[in-house]
Amino acid sequence: MGSEIAKTAFSEDDFRQFHRNLRKETRILMEWFSSDRFDNRQERCGFELEGWLVDRHCDPAPRNGEFLRRVSNPLVVAELSKYNFELNIAPHPLDNRLPGFLNSELRKLWNSCTRNARDMGCHTLMIGILPTLQDRMLSLRNISSLQRYHALNREILRSRSRHPLKIHIEGTRDSLEVVHHDVMAEAATTSLQIHFQVPVSRAAAVYNIAHVLSAPMAALAANSPYLFGMELWDETRIPLFEQAVKSPAFTDRSGRVVSRVTFGRDYVRDSLREVFLENLDGFPVLLPVTSDGDFSLMNHLRLHNGTIWRWNRPLIGFGKDGRPHVRIEHRVPPAGPSIPDIVANILFFYGAILYLQPEAPQAAISFEQARTNFYAAARSGLDALLTWTSGNAMPVEKLLLQRLIPGAMQALGERGISRQELQYYLGDVLSERIATKRNGAWWQKAFIRRHGPDFRAMTEAYLENQQRNIPVHEWSI
Repeated sequence: MGSEIAKTAFSEDDFRQFHRNLRKETRILMEWFSSDRFDNRQERCGFELEGWLVDRHCDPAPRNGEFLRRVSNPLVVAELSKYNFELNIAPHPLDNRLPGFLNSELRKLWNSCTRNARDMGCHTLMIGILPTLQDRMLSLRNISSLQRYHALNREILRSRSRHPLKIHIEGTRDSLEVVHHDVMAEAATTSLQIHFQVPVSRAAAVYNIAHVLSAPMAALAANSPYLFGMELWDETRIPLFEQAVKSPAFTDRSGRVVSRVTFGRDYVRDSLREVFLENLDGFPVLLPVTSDGDFSLMNHLRLHNGTIWRWNRPLIGFGKDGRPHVRIEHRVPPAGPSIPDIVANILFFYGAILYLQPEAPQAAISFEQARTNFYAAARSGLDALLTWTSGNAMPVEKLLLQRLIPGAMQALGERGISRQELQYYLGDVLSERIATKRNGAWWQKAFIRRHGPDFRAMTEAYLENQQRNIPVHEWSI
């Protein structure tokens, strides 16, 4: 969704023509799934990270146009609001050099952004929801200049017959209810999006396991407990994103209304082709920007898929040789709290996928249970109880410390990653975070309980700790 579009005013004929082209490309994609068209070489890993620009007082700074011109790097792009930007890391094989690559590339790109922001009198911050953000700041005057965002806002509202977006979140301490007449509330949510390119023969299994892993990932990475000064879920970003661009698409077999931001309808049974067929038949087109080019470039299919925000989303991409590939985009974790925490989260995700693949936990955990686990973890973080393969509820910290982290370490060790790096990222960073229950959500709540509801002071302390480049469980309060 980061690339620009050339047209923002659409006619009914545009929608009809786009859907015809989408159907043609979907038919071609079905043929690719039945043939040897996809790149089936080793796995490749990458990620996207969304960040905030804040001023000297840690208020959001709506200056990403100037910021992006200063950075002048194609890997740093605009996001929905002028407060935000996104970093993109080039893909890398899943081999013994992966931890060093993830750390060095992220650090290099983030430091470049930080220097350029400093030259503007600003700071960069990675966090799930900015604590100093106020609802009045999320208006169309602060939407990014890219035409695609203006068009997306208009078309989502049109799909809702211009009914306002009502956001209601019941938290453990507070309850939030606000109404928006645009999609700008989505800009409050900043994420880490982990990409995993795999051979098409394994893509369905990886996609299903990513759903099962979504609950543990939400719990260990939770970093969004506050919105507009209210304490809500440990990962408030999850319900906020779902409601901020809510556009009901279809009703599944159980009678549940499936919207465009969704945990999904079910596991895939055979192939990821099922998801793209669901895209074609279940989700109305939002941005009918037609192309006269080669349908095998999948321009319409990829644009349409980019307007359906599954928490685990399959993507079609192309390598430098032009050969298509399949990758899974895991959209569950929030941004932050620190670079070591982010690298640890990413490595755990890859390792847990590899560890669980032979076990096929999706055979023992129904999709509805995976969904229930996901929202329980988003609500309660590291205090959540999850139902795992035995059918019994267990604390998420026990599941992580006794099964998933040791399994991930073993799986990554078999790929040649050094014992020292695994001990640092999955032991010293991740296991300690979980054992102490000190993730980003815990730190933010602990600060407010100690110092009172001073969200500016909390954000300043958060920024200072983040700049120390140490994991969150070691942060001072």
